[in-house]
Amino acid sequence: MKILVVGGGAREHAIIEALSRDEVTLYVVMKNRNPGIARFCEDILYMAETEIEKITDWAMEKGIEMAIIGPEGPLEAGLVDELQEVGIPCIGPTKELARLETSKSFTRGLFEMFDIPGNAKYAVFHNMDGMREWLERLDEYVVKDDGLCGGKGVKLSGEHLETIEDGLKYAEECIIKHGSVVIEEKFVGEEFSLQALSDGFTVIGSPLAQDHKRAYEGDTGPNTGGMGSYSDHDHSLPFLRPGDYEEALAITQKTCDALREECGVPYKGVMYGGFIATRDGVKCVEFNARFGDPEAMNVLPLLESSFLDICKAMIEGNLKPEMARYKNKATVCKYIVPKGYGVKSLVGAEITMDEDDITKMGAKLYYASVNEENGKVFTTSSRSLAVIGIADDIFEAERICEKAVSSIRGEVFMRHDIGTPEALQKRIKRMSEIRG
Repeated sequence: MKILVVGGGAREHAIIEALSRDEVTLYVVMKNRNPGIARFCEDILYMAETEIEKITDWAMEKGIEMAIIGPEGPLEAGLVDELQEVGIPCIGPTKELARLETSKSFTRGLFEMFDIPGNAKYAVFHNMDGMREWLERLDEYVVKDDGLCGGKGVKLSGEHLETIEDGLKYAEECIIKHGSVVIEEKFVGEEFSLQALSDGFTVIGSPLAQDHKRAYEGDTGPNTGGMGSYSDHDHSLPFLRPGDYEEALAITQKTCDALREECGVPYKGVMYGGFIATRDGVKCVEFNARFGDPEAMNVLPLLESSFLDICKAMIEGNLKPEMARYKNKATVCKYIVPKGYGVKSLVGAEITMDEDDITKMGAKLYYASVNEENGKVFTTSSRSLAVIGIADDIFEAERICEKAVSSIRGEVFMRHDIGTPEALQKRIKRMSEIRG
């Protein structure tokens, strides 16, 4: 089967590796020269992933039978619509359905319209009228850019925004950029990710993961696309209660049903819910319309069943929970990023590593936003490499990951505290104090 994967990051490397376990011929569209992806592919189109018409023409020329869209940009640009128009089925929603991610106001409104649990108190503003009063009423608040910002468009009071004036200033910037801004209550708790697979009627879950957005140790520094993540052997997380997983999955199912009713077509693809465990139960922070990055690397390497068969079932509308079987293993993923990442990345710096050594240590390496030239690997402005440790528990997975990253050299840095006993205990203690 000829399959097109769109995207050139570590998430897409993981997707392609999972697909390669079956008899497939892989084609890729990516803007950077990712060597980990390239070794799996029959052919590659080096191009911006939002060049919709050119990508569609190339897919037709190559006889593509299925497409999987990795990043959110092509979804917002309508790539799925164009591919489906020429008869190529896709794992990924149409432009209208992708508003689940591309418009924060659409998703909050959908929750309100269909009475979906876990919604926030929120308001959408197109100008500054009444905004100060709303901020004062909420006291603790979150300001969200209504459009796509690469995981960096959300700012919280008390963390990124010290005063109401800071909140007003950032909200005004969002309105200038995208025409609207969402301001909502600030939930108190611990966040987690559930990447569910959907055929538009049935959603099935995967192991939960927790991402780390802040650039530096101890959850400090600027927001990033994600510095790493971990998952546990029981597919839950140590700070969660029994039932939290089911609550998040139920919210996802209701959202899937609401999208089908509101938009008139089924959602086929990944519904990646960002949830938060609070004193009052599980709340929804946001939804994304594709696999998480880094969370895809916590899930896809553990998949025991055929990812190709799952994709076919999503497209054909006959997805069943038993189709997705995952190993009972824990994972820890840590990103190696260019010096300055989160502020101003060092671009074009060489990175060296020994893949064989990393594999011998029991870890996995996924290439992210790097460029290969003459057999050498260089940084771009985004994340460079993802290293994943897999073991029977989080701490052993973290130990494997740390040992493996020691073989990587270059002007790069990472967060060493992801998945450590100290960091995990801090989260467990915090949730115990919040929930009592």
